[in-house]
Amino acid sequence: MPNPFGKMKDLANAFQQAQQVQQGAQELQAELEKLEIEGTCASGLVKVVMSGNQEPLRVEIAPDSLSQGAEAVSGMVTEAMQDAYTKSSENMRSRMEELTSGLNLPGF
Repeated sequence: MPNPFGKMKDLANAFQQAQQVQQGAQELQAELEKLEIEGTCASGLVKVVMSGNQEPLRVEIAPDSLSQGAEAVSGMVTEAMQDAYTKSSENMRSRMEELTSGLNLPGF
């Protein structure tokens, strides 16, 4: 005869693991808010800094880039933003994988 309480124990364990992930996610969110991630264009004349939560913090444009014209500077800013976004996304994905590693939670 199967143990009717076996499923309850599994459910309780899953609930406990979900709570651990939630707590870890809140801590991770706080860490990411403080983190600064830099993205640059290929020439290095423009740098974009965003938080680990992908909030733009600042843009630094080298004076030398201004002689190249508005269209070129715009392209460099876009390139630097894309670089920062990619780095931030990779960081977030990596940190979430660390947070959920070893847990058998559906959807993670």
